[in-house]
Amino acid sequence: MTLKFNPALAGISPYRPGKPVSELTRELGITDVVKLASNENPRGPGPAVRAAIVDACGDLSRYPDGNGFALKSALAERLGVDIACLTLGNGSNDVLDLMARVALTPGASAVISAHAFIVYKLAVTLAGGTLITVPARDYGADLDGMLAAIRPDTAIVFLANPNNPTGTWTDESSLTRFLDAVPKHVWVVLDEAYFEYVDLPGYPDGIRLLSRYPNLVVTRTFSKIHGLAALRVGYAVSSPEAADLLGRVRQPFNVNSLGLAAATAALADEGFVNESRRLNREGLAELTSGLTRLGLAVIPSAGNFVAFEPGRDPGSVYNALLREGVIVRPVGEYGLDRHLRVTVGLPEETARFLRAIERVLG
Repeated sequence: MTLKFNPALAGISPYRPGKPVSELTRELGITDVVKLASNENPRGPGPAVRAAIVDACGDLSRYPDGNGFALKSALAERLGVDIACLTLGNGSNDVLDLMARVALTPGASAVISAHAFIVYKLAVTLAGGTLITVPARDYGADLDGMLAAIRPDTAIVFLANPNNPTGTWTDESSLTRFLDAVPKHVWVVLDEAYFEYVDLPGYPDGIRLLSRYPNLVVTRTFSKIHGLAALRVGYAVSSPEAADLLGRVRQPFNVNSLGLAAATAALADEGFVNESRRLNREGLAELTSGLTRLGLAVIPSAGNFVAFEPGRDPGSVYNALLREGVIVRPVGEYGLDRHLRVTVGLPEETARFLRAIERVLG
C-alpha cells in the first residue's frame, strides 16, 4: 500500500544545513575542527546572555510566555515601534514560513530572485503557491526584473538584504523605487537577517520604511550577530494588521523560554554587537583579500560570509577542506554550482582556512 502525501513534497528536497562538527568527527575522526559553514557568530553569545540563560533554567517545567511580552517590549523600545507591530518566531525561518501561509492560496504566485535563501522556495511550495524565480544581476536581485515578473496572481515578494549566500545588497534608493512600484496589494517581505553586520553607506533600514509601505514586512534574527543560533529566535516587524494575521497562523509557544530570556539580554548588550561588527568587518576584509591573493573570484559581500569560486570542482575542494578539518558550505542548491561559501571566523579560524585552501589548491 502506498501512503498518501502532499504532492508538493515531490518538488522539494529537505533543507541541508552546514555539516556539524560532530558529524565530521564521526566520519573522519578529526577532533580539531573549524566550522565556517553556517554564518554563525564565532564568538558565541556574550556573558550577560549566558547568565540570562542560566537564570531561566529554573522554570523549565513551565510553558514559555506565549506572547513574549518582555522581549517584545524590549524590541519595541529599541526599534521605535509599537509592540502590536511585532511577531516572534522560532528563528526568522519560522516567520518567513508564516508570511507565506498568510499571503498565499493555492495557485497564487510568489516572486524571488535567483540565488535567494532556499527557505523562500520551501515556504512558498508548502503553502501551495507557485514560485517565480527571476534571474540575478551580478549575483544580486534584479529589482526591475522582479517587478516585471509580478503577475495578477502574485501575492508576495521575498527579498533578502543582504542576500544569503551571495552577500549582495540593495541600496535605499533602489529599494524605495522598487517598493513604490510594487502593487499595494502584494506583500513584500524584506529579510534582514544580516542587518546588524552591514556597515555601508546607503544601506537601508527596512523598519524605518514601514510607515510608508503598509504591505512591507521586515524580518530579523538573533541567530547571527547575537550568537543565538541554537536557541532559534527571530521576529517580524510590520503593520499591526499584518502582525495580527501572522499571529493567527503562529504556533502556540513557538519561542522557548531560554530563547526569550537570551534574546532579551542580547538586545541590551550593545557593546557585544558593536565588537562583533568590528571583528566581522576586519575578518571579511582579511578573507576577501586572502582569497583574491590566491587568484580566486570573490562575490563582494555585505554579510559575515563570502562566496567564492575555487577554480576547480567545488565538491572536491570542499571534501579536501574537510580533511584539513575546515568546514565550509557548498551552494550548488542555490544555483551557484561553481562556488563555495565561507563564514568569517575568529582571526585564527580565518587564517587557518586561508592556509588550508592554499594547500588544497596547491
